[in-house]
Amino acid sequence: MTPWPEMWRAFGRIGLLSFGGPAAQIAIMQEELVDRRGWLDRDTFLRGLGFCTLLPGPEAMQLATFAGWRLRGTAGGLLAGLLFVMPGALVMMGLAWAYLAFGRLAPVEAAFAGVKAAVLAIVLSALWKLRSKVEGDRLAVPVALAAFVALFVLGLPFWAVIGGALILGLMRGGDGTFAIPAQSTGGAAKAVRTIVVWLIVWWAPLIPLILIFPGTAPAEAAVFFSWLATVSFGGAYALLAALAQTAVEGYGWLTSAQMIDGLGLAETTPGPLVLVTVFAAWLGGAGDGGLPSAILTACVALWATFVPCFLWIFAGAPHLEMLSSRPRVGAALQTVTAAVAGVIANLAVVFGLAVLWPDGPDLQALSLAALAAGLLWSGRAGLLATLAICATVALLLHVI
Repeated sequence: MTPWPEMWRAFGRIGLLSFGGPAAQIAIMQEELVDRRGWLDRDTFLRGLGFCTLLPGPEAMQLATFAGWRLRGTAGGLLAGLLFVMPGALVMMGLAWAYLAFGRLAPVEAAFAGVKAAVLAIVLSALWKLRSKVEGDRLAVPVALAAFVALFVLGLPFWAVIGGALILGLMRGGDGTFAIPAQSTGGAAKAVRTIVVWLIVWWAPLIPLILIFPGTAPAEAAVFFSWLATVSFGGAYALLAALAQTAVEGYGWLTSAQMIDGLGLAETTPGPLVLVTVFAAWLGGAGDGGLPSAILTACVALWATFVPCFLWIFAGAPHLEMLSSRPRVGAALQTVTAAVAGVIANLAVVFGLAVLWPDGPDLQALSLAALAAGLLWSGRAGLLATLAICATVALLLHVI
């Protein structure tokens, strides 16, 4: 059995070094847990990754939780998941505070103009990379186009688009792509107990908040982020569509430009990119009741976003072989992934208009976005370097 001090060191290192989005984070985990320490074999790691992509929420955080669970059970999963999330969450809260305190300074605003342009290029890059997951599926393009039209033209809610894609995928059936020997290491009664326990953990602190302080930012965050945790298939960029639709247009917590700033900050912190939810919640809480409300709302968002991840892993991981062997599950995932491409395309258009055409064409923003795209797609700079370069160039242009 893996010693606890070694667990702390390994997953603490992963949590502190997990910059650069899910692909980089998964690579760090594979290097640390499979290649360097040999705690997991490659097949188990990849099977866990495949399972986590089927779940709503951040797949990298859930993969860390899965790895911890495999090594030391529920306690190991809790340790791994918390060490993956908490460093970045604390940094994000500090950045959100600094953003509100100093973000109106002209040099800071200029630097964030560069960040916004880089984020737009990052979103487009994510959309381009997603194509490999739906290649060969004849319905991928029609589903992606339908999702884009539903969101951008018809203004349908995010949950309806993803839910429709999920239903279509289940109706399609599957070809057994995910088929492996079906077996389960946990009984149905144990799974039910796990679900009940984690539902109680999830909602016990939130229900009193909703009932006692209805209409406040913390109460709204409890409902909204709990819902988001159940429908956020497709990773952080897909989640941003729902976050922008509700937090920006529905609650008015922040503007589209501030949302882009938040994503830029999330790209610079360790941990999952969905920590942008903490940024949005902080701004919403600050506008509702100042610093105390900002802290509480951000903590509620953190709880409601990540506690469900433990539920999915602890309830589903013992049945991984059985779940992964169902062809319909694979078909549903493929269809939802195609819809997510349309969701991210909608996000790119919305962000693009906010960055490149705020009150008319912005040639400087267009030039910075082109610079960021060139750096990313040529492989000459990673995410952090691209963000830093674009912010520096924008700041220099402001000084000149």
